Amino acid sequence: MTQPASKSYRRFEEEKISSEFLRNKLKLRSLEAQRSLFEKYPHVKKFFTDRGIDLGKIREHSAKVITTGALTGTLLFAPPTLAKNIPTVANIVKSLGQVEGGQPNVPQQETLLTSLQQVLPQKVGPLDRSQEKTLEQVFSQVVGVNAKASLEGEHLNTTYGYIGAEQHLARYPGDNMSVHPKVAELDEGMAPGLGAWGYFAPSKAALTPSLNADEEWYAVVQTLYLPDWNTRQPYLSNWYKYRKVLIVNTMNGNAVVADIADSGPAAWTGKQFGGSPEVMNYLGGPRYKKGPVILFFVDDPTNQVPLGPVEYNKINGQGVSLTQA
Repeated sequence: MTQPASKSYRRFEEEKISSEFLRNKLKLRSLEAQRSLFEKYPHVKKFFTDRGIDLGKIREHSAKVITTGALTGTLLFAPPTLAKNIPTVANIVKSLGQVEGGQPNVPQQETLLTSLQQVLPQKVGPLDRSQEKTLEQVFSQVVGVNAKASLEGEHLNTTYGYIGAEQHLARYPGDNMSVHPKVAELDEGMAPGLGAWGYFAPSKAALTPSLNADEEWYAVVQTLYLPDWNTRQPYLSNWYKYRKVLIVNTMNGNAVVADIADSGPAAWTGKQFGGSPEVMNYLGGPRYKKGPVILFFVDDPTNQVPLGPVEYNKINGQGVSLTQA
């Protein structure tokens, strides 16, 4: 014979049912309010979508923002003892000042390599904002190129990664390696397909020196892996097309300005960037097929920075060659 439930148990079940009922009602009201808001104000929906914010989780998002602000405040107003692990930035700024003041016995290449060693982590991977800001100063003052990790609100998934050798791209319909310029040794040949934006020119007759340089000094970045690529694809495709980038070989200091003309490499390759045969040859020589680099956007709104090698220092440092990896 089943024993009647105790009063406390019945009360527990009633409260449980009541709480579940209220929770479901609140959830429905929330969804209805969200739908009504987006119907009346579609621009609000676009605002949240573009920023990847789920309105249903707005409280969680706010909590993250508040937490980030609190941590930032803690770092800013912490006693000096907490900053004892960050002496490298001051040292870098000091060394840059020496370069600007004129130190003929210290090649700029050595200054760059020393700065990179102090800033970069031991493992190749994404950098934090403070590291990127420091490198922006280094590139501006040592290499002489105004390069930014983030430009006009755009930022790659990583600015410190491995670059791999790419093939030449067809410049116009009918282009082939019998007429295409080559590097002197170990040329990669021509890719079987076109770049992300097709031919550089509609015909051989329409190929200008500028368009020829776009193909000669081209770079590859992983635009397809950007978190907002699918939602902002038309805008991002136009923004990245032939966008100038500064590529710096972190092993020898070689630097080149290239333009983005293709998308890749695939994630499974273990590489984050790609370079044309000319780009790779200058960065490390004919045998240079893969290596760690920094890749920043070039801030050049008036198109004054030419594509190609950045010969900021033609004097080799001790034990370091500018032409070999």
